[in-house]
Amino acid sequence: MDNMKRDLPVAVFDSGLGGISVLRELRALMPEENYLYFGDSANAPYGVRSLDEVRALTVDAISGLYQRGIKAAVIACNTATSAAITTLRERFADIPVIGMEPALKPAVLEHPHECVLVLATALTLREEKFSHLMERYDQWAEVISLPCPELVEFVERGELDSPALDAYLQQRLGPWRERADAAVLGCTHFPFLKNAIRKALNENAVLYDGGAGTARQTRRQLELRDLRREGDDLGSVVIENSLDTPEILGRSCFLLEL
Repeated sequence: MDNMKRDLPVAVFDSGLGGISVLRELRALMPEENYLYFGDSANAPYGVRSLDEVRALTVDAISGLYQRGIKAAVIACNTATSAAITTLRERFADIPVIGMEPALKPAVLEHPHECVLVLATALTLREEKFSHLMERYDQWAEVISLPCPELVEFVERGELDSPALDAYLQQRLGPWRERADAAVLGCTHFPFLKNAIRKALNENAVLYDGGAGTARQTRRQLELRDLRREGDDLGSVVIENSLDTPEILGRSCFLLEL
Protein backbone atom coordinates (compact mmCIF):
# COMPACT_ATOMS: atom_id res chain seq x y z
CA MET A 1 0.00 0.00 0.00
CA ASP A 2 1.53 3.35 -1.01
CA ASN A 3 1.50 6.38 1.24
CA MET A 4 -0.56 8.35 -1.27
CA LYS A 5 -3.53 6.06 -0.60
CA ARG A 6 -2.96 6.19 3.16
CA ASP A 7 -2.92 9.99 3.06
CA LEU A 8 -6.39 10.17 1.52
CA PRO A 9 -9.01 11.49 3.94
CA VAL A 10 -11.57 9.52 5.88
CA ALA A 11 -14.93 10.95 4.84
CA VAL A 12 -17.44 11.57 7.62
CA PHE A 13 -21.03 12.19 6.54
CA ASP A 14 -24.13 13.32 8.40
CA SER A 15 -27.48 14.89 7.59
CA GLY A 16 -26.21 18.06 9.27
CA LEU A 17 -24.00 18.91 12.21
CA GLY A 18 -24.59 15.87 14.41
CA GLY A 19 -21.84 13.74 12.90
CA ILE A 20 -19.29 16.19 14.25
CA SER A 21 -19.75 14.33 17.55
CA VAL A 22 -18.38 11.23 15.77
CA LEU A 23 -15.64 13.24 14.07
CA ARG A 24 -14.51 14.33 17.55
CA GLU A 25 -14.22 10.67 18.59
CA LEU A 26 -12.33 9.80 15.42
CA ARG A 27 -9.85 12.63 15.93
CA ALA A 28 -9.33 11.64 19.56
CA LEU A 29 -8.59 8.03 18.57
CA MET A 30 -6.66 8.68 15.32
CA PRO A 31 -5.35 12.27 15.35
CA GLU A 32 -2.87 11.54 12.58
CA GLU A 33 -5.58 10.80 10.01
CA ASN A 34 -6.93 13.34 7.51
CA TYR A 35 -10.69 13.93 7.67
CA LEU A 36 -13.24 15.37 5.26
CA TYR A 37 -16.55 16.12 6.94
CA PHE A 38 -19.67 16.78 4.89
CA GLY A 39 -22.95 17.80 6.50
CA ASP A 40 -26.15 17.99 4.48
CA SER A 41 -27.86 20.71 6.51
CA ALA A 42 -29.68 21.99 3.42
CA ASN A 43 -31.78 18.82 3.52
CA ALA A 44 -31.89 18.27 7.29
CA PRO A 45 -33.54 16.77 9.21
CA TYR A 46 -33.40 13.34 7.55
CA GLY A 47 -35.50 11.75 10.28
CA VAL A 48 -38.76 13.16 8.90
CA ARG A 49 -38.04 12.14 5.29
CA SER A 50 -39.01 8.92 3.54
CA LEU A 51 -36.62 5.97 3.40
CA ASP A 52 -36.12 6.43 -0.35
CA GLU A 53 -35.34 10.12 0.06
CA VAL A 54 -32.76 9.48 2.74
CA ARG A 55 -31.13 6.71 0.72
CA ALA A 56 -30.91 8.89 -2.39
CA LEU A 57 -29.47 11.86 -0.52
CA THR A 58 -26.90 9.70 1.27
CA VAL A 59 -25.76 7.81 -1.82
CA ASP A 60 -25.48 11.07 -3.78
CA ALA A 61 -23.35 12.67 -1.06
CA ILE A 62 -20.99 9.71 -0.72
CA SER A 63 -20.69 9.43 -4.51
CA GLY A 64 -19.46 13.02 -4.67
CA LEU A 65 -16.94 12.46 -1.88
CA TYR A 66 -15.76 9.19 -3.42
CA GLN A 67 -15.06 10.88 -6.77
CA ARG A 68 -12.85 13.41 -5.00
CA GLY A 69 -10.76 10.65 -3.41
CA ILE A 70 -11.38 9.11 0.02
CA LYS A 71 -10.08 5.93 1.66
CA ALA A 72 -13.10 5.24 3.90
CA ALA A 73 -16.60 6.56 4.53
CA VAL A 74 -18.11 6.90 7.99
CA ILE A 75 -21.87 7.34 7.88
CA ALA A 76 -22.11 9.33 11.11
CA CYS A 77 -25.89 9.34 11.10
CA ASN A 78 -28.15 6.59 12.46
CA THR A 79 -30.97 7.50 10.06
CA ALA A 80 -28.74 7.46 6.97
CA THR A 81 -27.12 4.20 8.12
CA SER A 82 -30.52 2.53 8.46
CA ALA A 83 -31.61 3.71 5.02
CA ALA A 84 -28.48 3.33 2.93
CA ILE A 85 -25.66 1.28 4.45
CA THR A 86 -26.32 -1.87 2.37
CA THR A 87 -26.48 0.11 -0.88
CA LEU A 88 -23.33 2.04 -0.01
CA ARG A 89 -21.32 -1.08 0.77
CA GLU A 90 -22.37 -2.66 -2.51
CA ARG A 91 -21.62 0.45 -4.59
CA PHE A 92 -18.32 1.36 -2.92
CA ALA A 93 -16.97 -2.10 -2.18
CA ASP A 94 -13.33 -1.05 -2.61
CA ILE A 95 -13.36 1.14 0.54
CA PRO A 96 -14.61 0.45 4.06
CA VAL A 97 -18.02 1.98 4.75
CA ILE A 98 -18.75 2.21 8.47
CA GLY A 99 -22.23 2.92 9.81
CA MET A 100 -23.82 3.86 13.12
CA GLU A 101 -25.88 1.76 15.48
CA PRO A 102 -27.66 2.92 18.65
CA ALA A 103 -25.61 1.83 21.68
CA LEU A 104 -28.41 -0.41 22.96
CA LYS A 105 -26.24 -3.44 23.68
CA PRO A 106 -23.97 -1.85 26.32
CA ALA A 107 -26.94 -0.01 27.85
CA VAL A 108 -29.05 -3.12 28.44
CA LEU A 109 -26.11 -5.33 29.45
CA GLU A 110 -25.03 -2.81 32.07
CA HIS A 111 -28.63 -2.20 33.22
CA PRO A 112 -30.30 -5.63 33.17
CA HIS A 113 -33.99 -5.63 34.09
CA GLU A 114 -33.97 -1.84 34.32
CA CYS A 115 -35.61 0.90 32.23
CA VAL A 116 -33.61 2.01 29.19
CA LEU A 117 -34.82 4.85 26.95
CA VAL A 118 -33.81 5.04 23.29
CA LEU A 119 -33.93 8.60 21.94
CA ALA A 120 -33.75 8.80 18.15
CA THR A 121 -35.50 10.04 15.04
CA ALA A 122 -38.78 8.44 14.03
CA LEU A 123 -37.22 6.90 10.91
CA THR A 124 -34.39 5.25 12.86
CA LEU A 125 -36.84 3.76 15.35
CA ARG A 126 -39.19 2.31 12.75
CA GLU A 127 -36.52 0.90 10.43
CA GLU A 128 -35.84 -2.84 10.16
CA LYS A 129 -32.25 -2.40 11.40
CA PHE A 130 -33.44 -1.07 14.76
CA SER A 131 -36.22 -3.67 14.97
CA HIS A 132 -33.61 -6.43 14.74
CA LEU A 133 -31.55 -4.70 17.43
CA MET A 134 -34.59 -4.54 19.70
CA GLU A 135 -35.35 -8.23 19.13
CA ARG A 136 -31.82 -9.13 20.25
CA TYR A 137 -31.78 -7.11 23.45
CA ASP A 138 -35.27 -6.19 24.66
CA GLN A 139 -35.46 -9.30 26.83
CA TRP A 140 -32.58 -7.92 28.89
CA ALA A 141 -34.33 -4.73 30.01
CA GLU A 142 -37.45 -2.61 29.68
CA VAL A 143 -36.62 -0.71 26.47
CA ILE A 144 -38.71 2.38 25.69
CA SER A 145 -38.39 4.02 22.23
CA LEU A 146 -38.89 7.79 22.21
CA PRO A 147 -38.78 9.67 18.90
CA CYS A 148 -37.28 13.13 19.48
CA PRO A 149 -36.78 14.63 15.99
CA GLU A 150 -36.97 18.22 17.22
CA LEU A 151 -33.66 17.77 19.06
CA VAL A 152 -31.91 17.66 15.68
CA GLU A 153 -33.18 21.13 14.90
CA PHE A 154 -31.99 22.51 18.26
CA VAL A 155 -28.44 21.38 17.43
CA GLU A 156 -28.64 22.66 13.85
CA ARG A 157 -29.53 26.08 15.28
CA GLY A 158 -26.67 25.89 17.76
CA GLU A 159 -29.19 25.98 20.62
CA LEU A 160 -27.54 23.66 23.13
CA ASP A 161 -28.85 25.29 26.29
CA SER A 162 -32.08 27.28 26.36
CA PRO A 163 -35.47 27.46 28.13
CA ALA A 164 -37.13 26.17 24.95
CA LEU A 165 -34.86 23.12 24.90
CA ASP A 166 -35.47 22.45 28.58
CA ALA A 167 -39.22 22.72 28.06
CA TYR A 168 -39.16 20.30 25.12
CA LEU A 169 -37.06 17.75 27.03
CA GLN A 170 -39.28 18.06 30.07
CA GLN A 171 -42.31 17.31 27.92
CA ARG A 172 -40.65 14.29 26.24
CA LEU A 173 -38.61 12.88 29.12
CA GLY A 174 -40.45 14.13 32.20
CA PRO A 175 -42.75 11.09 32.45
CA TRP A 176 -39.65 8.86 32.66
CA ARG A 177 -37.65 11.00 35.06
CA GLU A 178 -38.02 8.70 38.05
CA ARG A 179 -38.00 5.43 36.07
CA ALA A 180 -35.19 5.71 33.53
CA ASP A 181 -31.90 4.15 34.56
CA ALA A 182 -30.19 4.76 31.23
CA ALA A 183 -30.77 6.55 27.92
CA VAL A 184 -29.35 5.63 24.53
CA LEU A 185 -28.66 8.66 22.34
CA GLY A 186 -29.61 7.14 19.00
CA CYS A 187 -28.83 10.19 16.88
CA THR A 188 -25.39 11.76 16.47
CA HIS A 189 -26.83 15.22 17.15
CA PHE A 190 -27.89 14.23 20.65
CA PRO A 191 -24.47 13.97 22.39
CA PHE A 192 -24.19 17.75 22.11
CA LEU A 193 -27.27 17.94 24.35
CA LYS A 194 -26.06 15.56 27.07
CA ASN A 195 -26.19 18.15 29.84
CA ALA A 196 -29.75 19.16 29.04
CA ILE A 197 -30.88 15.54 28.63
CA ARG A 198 -29.33 14.52 31.93
CA LYS A 199 -31.00 17.47 33.65
CA ALA A 200 -34.40 16.43 32.24
CA LEU A 201 -33.94 12.86 33.51
CA ASN A 202 -32.12 12.34 36.78
CA GLU A 203 -28.55 12.56 38.01
CA ASN A 204 -28.15 8.80 38.14
CA ALA A 205 -29.29 8.09 34.57
CA VAL A 206 -26.37 6.87 32.43
CA LEU A 207 -26.20 8.15 28.83
CA TYR A 208 -24.84 6.03 25.97
CA ASP A 209 -23.96 6.97 22.39
CA GLY A 210 -22.30 5.08 19.57
CA GLY A 211 -19.60 7.57 18.59
CA ALA A 212 -16.65 5.95 20.36
CA GLY A 213 -17.61 2.48 19.12
CA THR A 214 -17.87 3.77 15.56
CA ALA A 215 -14.42 5.32 15.84
CA ARG A 216 -12.95 2.02 17.06
CA GLN A 217 -14.64 0.12 14.22
CA THR A 218 -13.23 2.63 11.72
CA ARG A 219 -9.73 2.06 13.08
CA ARG A 220 -10.19 -1.71 12.80
CA GLN A 221 -11.33 -1.43 9.19
CA LEU A 222 -8.42 0.83 8.24
CA GLU A 223 -5.95 -1.57 9.86
CA LEU A 224 -7.47 -4.58 8.12
CA ARG A 225 -6.89 -2.90 4.75
CA ASP A 226 -3.49 -1.41 5.65
CA LEU A 227 -4.91 2.10 5.25
CA ARG A 228 -3.69 3.75 8.46
CA ARG A 229 -1.77 6.97 7.85
CA GLU A 230 1.84 6.76 8.95
CA GLY A 231 3.78 9.21 11.07
CA ASP A 232 3.04 11.33 14.10
CA ASP A 233 1.98 14.51 12.32
CA LEU A 234 -1.48 15.81 13.16
CA GLY A 235 -3.86 15.18 10.29
CA SER A 236 -6.00 17.81 8.58
CA VAL A 237 -9.72 18.40 9.06
CA VAL A 238 -11.84 19.92 6.28
CA ILE A 239 -15.46 20.75 7.09
CA GLU A 240 -18.00 21.30 4.31
CA ASN A 241 -21.77 21.67 4.31
CA SER A 242 -24.43 21.71 1.62
CA LEU A 243 -25.84 24.88 3.22
CA ASP A 244 -22.43 26.56 2.85
CA THR A 245 -23.11 29.69 4.89
CA PRO A 246 -20.63 31.38 7.26
CA GLU A 247 -23.05 30.70 10.12
CA ILE A 248 -23.31 26.94 9.57
CA LEU A 249 -19.57 26.51 8.96
CA GLY A 250 -18.77 28.59 12.05
CA ARG A 251 -21.21 26.52 14.10
CA SER A 252 -19.55 23.34 12.79
CA CYS A 253 -16.12 24.51 13.92
CA PHE A 254 -17.54 25.53 17.30
CA LEU A 255 -19.02 22.07 17.84
CA LEU A 256 -15.77 20.40 16.79
CA GLU A 257 -13.81 22.29 19.42
CA LEU A 258 -16.38 22.03 22.27
